[in-house]
Amino acid sequence: MPVQSDLTPLLLLGPLLTAVVVYLVLRWVIWAPNTGTSPASVSEHALWVGVIGWLASSLQGAVNVGIIPANPSTGAALTTAGTILPALMWPVLGCLTVHALGQISYPGPRRMRRQAVLSVRRIRDFLPRRLALTTAAIFGTAAAGIAGTATLPGFAAVAPTQVSDGQSTYYNGGGDGRIPGPEVAGWLGGALLVLAGGTWLVLWLIASRRQLESLDAADNAVLRTIAMNRLLRTVATVAAGLAAIAGNFAARPDPAQGMTSWANPAGLACTVVLLVMWWWRPPRLAAAGLGVRNRPEPGTAAVRQHPAARLVSSLGALLGLAAAVPLVAGVFLTQALMAAATYGFAGFVALMAASVLLVIAAGELLLQHNYGSPDAPRRWPRQPVSPALLTTAVLALLVFLIVLVLTAAGQARRGENQDWVPATLLTAGVFAVSLPAIVTARRRRGIADAPAGLDAALRAVTVHRVVRTLAATLTAQAAVLLLTRSNAWAELLGRAAFGETDPAATSWWPAIAVGAVLGVAATVIAVIPVRALARPAAAPPLPRQEVSA
Repeated sequence: MPVQSDLTPLLLLGPLLTAVVVYLVLRWVIWAPNTGTSPASVSEHALWVGVIGWLASSLQGAVNVGIIPANPSTGAALTTAGTILPALMWPVLGCLTVHALGQISYPGPRRMRRQAVLSVRRIRDFLPRRLALTTAAIFGTAAAGIAGTATLPGFAAVAPTQVSDGQSTYYNGGGDGRIPGPEVAGWLGGALLVLAGGTWLVLWLIASRRQLESLDAADNAVLRTIAMNRLLRTVATVAAGLAAIAGNFAARPDPAQGMTSWANPAGLACTVVLLVMWWWRPPRLAAAGLGVRNRPEPGTAAVRQHPAARLVSSLGALLGLAAAVPLVAGVFLTQALMAAATYGFAGFVALMAASVLLVIAAGELLLQHNYGSPDAPRRWPRQPVSPALLTTAVLALLVFLIVLVLTAAGQARRGENQDWVPATLLTAGVFAVSLPAIVTARRRRGIADAPAGLDAALRAVTVHRVVRTLAATLTAQAAVLLLTRSNAWAELLGRAAFGETDPAATSWWPAIAVGAVLGVAATVIAVIPVRALARPAAAPPLPRQEVSA
């Protein structure tokens, strides 16, 4: 109890600090350095609101709500108000808060004169109809599934038997129990009601906020539709996740009856909903595209059709295959796979990142060999990395360093082996492997017969891919440390602070939940699209003029 009372202010301060950080990141994105708010920065801001909101909506830590584990050492049971409430409410309130911050972080009017809009802005004027109906159907189905759990009885867990063969000891048999169904239905139904009410409030905020001065009336309307699209897709996924949790609860068999196998069809349906919502793209802001009202500028088609541009674009699909090389290589290179396994998941993450970086460097060498010319001028982009990606990389580095230091401190206190050292060395090795790609992009010859701005754009694509890979690697390595060394964090923060009192537990669910979120974040960062070729070349700087006094 003393540990819990000491950590209560930190638990309350953590969400507030997270909200402030998210707000500052979104403000950084919307206020592009040296240019101010523009249609392009507004479009990128909307994208980041959707990405961060999606990351905050993860229900991974609440999958086993109401389940009584047969083996207490597997982690804390989500069976009491103190454990169920945070597991459900943080994702629900987190995703809604991010989307609300996305609207609040838009800049207010700054001109002396503002153009008034006399029409009343209503939610239905901007609401995407088909997506709204689909989301309502998902909410209704989730409510029906949750209501069905209220009729289910609870049953006790059966502890597994301990078997020893003389050399090792393991557990055999047993089965998880569950609490009474009405309790679970009450918690899940309450979370669904909060999600529905919060969704309506954020929709009202989207419809009622002020117009952006950098957009005309039509683009302001499209921007509201984009925000509603991203919000509805996120909350639909969360509602499907609540239904999957209810299905996981309902599918558990009573171990006292000798049944141990079970399946959760609601989990498969949740995966389908997730894929559909990923596919359901928002409309595009016309002013953020090429030219006026999305008409291509002269020469844009030539840039995209240049063989060098097509080579760099096709390289993007190859990077995904390169990331899977360490897994596929295990079939043919067993020794290499076992060598990576000695360093755990950190070794696989490092191998995947190194494979991607080597392909990027090889692509630059191939580009120079096929299209480079010593007579062509070399152009370095004025802004190789976008502010949003640069901010993401800096935050990923800070997160990795914080996780690394705290994990090292926790392991030192527990007297364990310093397993964080291999993760540090492997991450440093990934940074070393990135140097050839950066140096090659910097020193590569210019592209022969290239349209204006193409050579600089191709170099920017390479730098973007390298920084994106490094940011994803840092985030993934932080996730690995949290997932595999959660007991080190329990040693620092105290198990009793989160309702777990078993000192013999082999894991700690709060650290595992954060690690799962970081793992999803690393996956999202790794696939941030490159849009450098879709932007017009920056105008050359104007010559400076001396002004006499």
